[in-house]
Amino acid sequence: MGSWRKSGMEIHYHHHRLFWYVLLVVVYFFSFTESISRRDFPAGFIFGGASSAYQGLHINMEKDLAYGTLSLGNIQEDIALMKDIGLDFFRFSISWPRILPKGKLSGGVNQEGVTFYNNLINELLSQGLKPFITLFHWDVPQALEDEYGGFLSQNIVDDYRNYVDFCFKEFGDRVKYWITINEPNIFTIGGYADGTTAPGRCSNYIGNCTRGNSRTEPYIVGHNFLLSHAAAVKLYREKYQTSQMGEIGITVSSRWVLPKYQTVASTKAAFRGLDFLFGWFVDPVIFGDYPETMRALVGTRLPIFTESQSKMLKGSLDFLGVNYYTARYADDSTSSSSVNLSYTTDSHVNLTTEKDGILIGQPTAADWLFIYPRGIRELMLYINKKYNNPPIFITENGVADNGSLPIQEALNDSLRINYYHSHLSNLLKAIRAGVDVRGYFAWSVLDDFEWNSGYTLRFGITYIDYKNGLTRYMKCSALWFKNFLQKENVIKSEPLLYMSSN
Repeated sequence: MGSWRKSGMEIHYHHHRLFWYVLLVVVYFFSFTESISRRDFPAGFIFGGASSAYQGLHINMEKDLAYGTLSLGNIQEDIALMKDIGLDFFRFSISWPRILPKGKLSGGVNQEGVTFYNNLINELLSQGLKPFITLFHWDVPQALEDEYGGFLSQNIVDDYRNYVDFCFKEFGDRVKYWITINEPNIFTIGGYADGTTAPGRCSNYIGNCTRGNSRTEPYIVGHNFLLSHAAAVKLYREKYQTSQMGEIGITVSSRWVLPKYQTVASTKAAFRGLDFLFGWFVDPVIFGDYPETMRALVGTRLPIFTESQSKMLKGSLDFLGVNYYTARYADDSTSSSSVNLSYTTDSHVNLTTEKDGILIGQPTAADWLFIYPRGIRELMLYINKKYNNPPIFITENGVADNGSLPIQEALNDSLRINYYHSHLSNLLKAIRAGVDVRGYFAWSVLDDFEWNSGYTLRFGITYIDYKNGLTRYMKCSALWFKNFLQKENVIKSEPLLYMSSN
């Protein structure tokens, strides 16, 4: 098996001149090991692959750096690859600055960017796949950052509404699923609480930042995210939903949080940890306000919704997108300070990856990702109980390998296969317990640019050779998905081992 190519209407595989590998052995668990197949999931359940504009929807370095000069190029190849695997949907993001370079309609529309997305949507549909579009996946127009600080200002709400209005009008006749914002919690924590990701703001007693305020800015930014989301949903429902017959929601990421010890303090800490990470954004869109724990602990630093804002937020979703990767132990935090207040300590929760010297799950190439498959089931059951069983899409789930692995080793990704199998098995148990999960998206279709980790991590089920013409190679996990998604096929269990030779 070698590189994956599309030639005319045919898909074939050929040997790369630098290497070749063959699938020699697939070892299955004993026959009593739990079976799983696509057929086990409910009728209409969708499977898709996910990516984002900034992280590499169409990785082509030189072209991608110049917004608006993109052609379909590799995209046609990638869509045919997804079709060959058997995916139903492709989740991707529209880049706000690619459409509106100045962030505003008054600053002009980049028609080449609009044409690119129109062509992408049309190509997907022509190949039998459907688009699942994220409207904001962390790429704030620089012009709006410069003008008023981006999401630090409520000015962003009107500009965001105008941007999504343009997208609904331009693309909505063919798009049936919209995500307003991807992971506002993770964007806000990294950008404004601990300063580890753009725009790198935090208090100097929290991280290595030259500007920012960790005690107030995360809550201001989160508030403006929620107001932007509510404005987008209101617009879509009033102006477009009836004619376009689509659905709109928001995606929030969460780890699962377990009490570290069987104590009341640890149990309460676990729930506080979920409130400060997940409930921060999910409580407002379901119930119209922040969790009571946040109100009590953050006090006046947490902005207040007006009555009309709360009414607009409450029920502002047709589905809830959930990204799940990992889990943590939680215990009461004994450290407290009335001076150096910060989102990072406001919850009074101490999160750890080990208990009594034993890790919560298998470590991976990503230092934050420990494999805890049961967590996806527990998180689904938690959402079912606390939030009245909303429709859910798992919009991201996946695991990273070291980006510098030799290509043969990277292609032989048995860890990723085990990860997907075990998480899908646990997700299926949640569905059978009554949770309304309607779809699952693997992160990611292609190896991506992983924010501040760059190319040092690889999440893809497809390998991209960055040094040799961006050639694509299907990893063993892509073959596993192809097998899993064949409706007539049954996967007995996850393969324990893929052996390769070169």
